[in-house]
Amino acid sequence: MKLSENEIRKITYETIEELGTNVSQEVIKEAVKKKVESLNNFPLKHTNENSGKVILTSFGLNKPGIVAAITTALGNFNCDIQDLSQRIIGDFFTIIMIIDISTSQKDLKEIQEEMRKTAEQLNIKIYLQHEDVFRFMHRI
Repeated sequence: MKLSENEIRKITYETIEELGTNVSQEVIKEAVKKKVESLNNFPLKHTNENSGKVILTSFGLNKPGIVAAITTALGNFNCDIQDLSQRIIGDFFTIIMIIDISTSQKDLKEIQEEMRKTAEQLNIKIYLQHEDVFRFMHRI
């Protein structure tokens, strides 16, 4: 049985209501996954968070060199930037990237740690999430 977006959204809302708002996204994700598995009567495929696509989001005060520093760091990890969107709003910037890390010698956790260091150096925020987690959590 394939569940629609609305059915998954409903299950997610019900799960959040049951668990409360003080639990982590990971706890909610696991609880929703178990409910969906029980409805489907078979386990969902486990997501390998060390391969495939990840979503990078970044924001902060705009200054020269931000895109260069982020893309250089990703290039050093042999990551493939498949899509990039940047927006400047006044003194602030936002960046969203879709990145393929399947050819990287580093796993997602290592890339996240290196991007955390890059963010600290630039005094900005950088977040990386596996595409599957991003899609799942943003169905709400």
